Amino acid sequence: MADWPHDPDGEEGSEGMRKYGQAIVAKKVDEGEDFPLDVAAFVAEHGDEPIRLNYERVVSLEAVFDGVEDDEIEDIQTMHQRVGESMRTNDLWEYDPEAEGPESSSA
Repeated sequence: MADWPHDPDGEEGSEGMRKYGQAIVAKKVDEGEDFPLDVAAFVAEHGDEPIRLNYERVVSLEAVFDGVEDDEIEDIQTMHQRVGESMRTNDLWEYDPEAEGPESSSA
């Protein structure tokens, strides 16, 4: 793992439990106060912070936002959409709906 400002699984990063991808990004915003979100300012402030994609892969928040073209994002739902699009475009998307979706569980 690269040298990060903090361990993404440590107290500051995941509050004692592993959280992945957009869950980590969402923890960095306050839905009531940070929107509309100034994307450049947000990435400037948090860009070098670690985002865990799976149990072994960690990238920077800047990498997760690479490809988000909006200057400003209106709300948290739109932020999740834009970040998801960016993650899929940049091969950072770890969720496989066929392997992990409701259809895959045995009843």
